[in-house]
Amino acid sequence: MATRPLVSCAAVATLAVTTLVLNACGGGSSTSSSGSSASSGSALPSVTAEDSLAAAVPADIKSDGVITVGSDTTYAPSEFLAEDGETIVGFDVDLFTLVARKLGLDAEFQTAPFDSIIAGVGSGKYEAGVSSFTINPEREAQASMVSYYSAGTQWSTKKGNPNKVDPDNACGLNIAVQKATVQVDDITARSEACTSGGKDAITIDQYDAQSDATAAVVSGKDVAGLADSPVMAYAVEQTRGQLELLGDIYDAAPYGYVVAKDQTEFAQAIADAVKSLIDDGTYEQVLKTWGVEDGAIDNPTVNPPVG
Repeated sequence: MATRPLVSCAAVATLAVTTLVLNACGGGSSTSSSGSSASSGSALPSVTAEDSLAAAVPADIKSDGVITVGSDTTYAPSEFLAEDGETIVGFDVDLFTLVARKLGLDAEFQTAPFDSIIAGVGSGKYEAGVSSFTINPEREAQASMVSYYSAGTQWSTKKGNPNKVDPDNACGLNIAVQKATVQVDDITARSEACTSGGKDAITIDQYDAQSDATAAVVSGKDVAGLADSPVMAYAVEQTRGQLELLGDIYDAAPYGYVVAKDQTEFAQAIADAVKSLIDDGTYEQVLKTWGVEDGAIDNPTVNPPVG
């Protein structure tokens, strides 16, 4: 996941950057409705709890029947606010809602800054983090992670690429990313390569929400941006011709659900629930509803080895 400087809701509306960006102007803490995919317009598939999976959930988590989930709701189509500015929707939301049902539980999503979620899970504020977290060694050192999807990094720029942006030679340019994402590390390394070669550094504009990063490219404040591949593809679609994808997808890696470091039993129960959804076809059905089936995996794993 990625980062950006703030754009006011009024400015976003003036730019008419699309529902994707306008949704980010909703406020506060929100919870998802359970039972339908509000933005896709499709009802969630029906799944029932599996006794063997439910039995593997630790007692302190199952006691209230709810998994409390922290999520950065600015990252369409993974997790974002519906047109009412309150309901949390997205393929991550739909999929984890069904994971929870397999475990005999409900999922209650709460809006949180992306860079606060892992710490929030560790402190007990949330019982899980579901927010397009790319699994990497740094995150696995802080939490247990369950792979459930695969995504790479994708760039975008203004339609027609008027600034002739080349992702492999972006020296001296203003580039938009979301804070605390793997894309920050990516663009920082590219900037360091620029200066090591005697060229100008990249100006890295980091935003709190991916929607703000997208708006910055649409407005021309930044000449390009990079984010997770399904998110960038969705952003380009939602800007209705104002942006285009730039270059190829690269550095594919798994997304992971986040649970507390010592909750390995819970993590395995989640992995088994994802595998059950894969086996019965529900997993693929959810991904196809959102048009993100290219990132499907077939072997969800607790703390998979990553480079």
